[in-house]
Amino acid sequence: MLIQLDDLSHPAIATFLEEHLEDMRSVSPPESKHALDLDSLRQPDVTFYTAWDQGELIGCGALKTLDSRHGEIKSMRSDPRRRGQGIASTLLQHIIDQARKNELDRLSLETGSMPFFEPARKLYLKFGFTECSPFANYRDDPNSIFMTLKI
Repeated sequence: MLIQLDDLSHPAIATFLEEHLEDMRSVSPPESKHALDLDSLRQPDVTFYTAWDQGELIGCGALKTLDSRHGEIKSMRSDPRRRGQGIASTLLQHIIDQARKNELDRLSLETGSMPFFEPARKLYLKFGFTECSPFANYRDDPNSIFMTLKI
C-alpha cells in the first residue's frame, strides 16, 4: 500500500468520494451529514491523503486544520471490498503522524452514532480517541458522536 499526499485531481478520487457521500446520505439525515464534497476538500486548510494498491484507489482520509494546535479528521474511507485489511488503520496512523509533524496537540472527529458507523468508532477507540463534546462549528446531535485524541 502506498499512501500519498493528493491534489484530488485523479478521476478515481471523485468516484470514490461520491460513493462515500452516497453512503453517508443513505444512513444520515441531511442535517447530520458532515462529509465533505470534492470542492470542500480542496480548501487550503485541508490536506488530503489517498491509499493505493497496484494503481487501485483503496482508501482516503483528510486532515483539516482548525487552528494552530487542533486538527480534524475528515473523509476517512476504505474500499468496501477491502475492509478488514488494515487500510483504515494505516491511513489513520499516517494522519496522526502528519498531525504530529505539523505540531498539532489534538485531533478531533465527528462520526455517526448509527450501527453503520460502529466499525469506525471501534477503530478510533483502538487508537485512543475518546468521546468529547462538539467542537469547532458542530452542535449536539443525536446522530453524531464526537471524539478527540491528545497527541
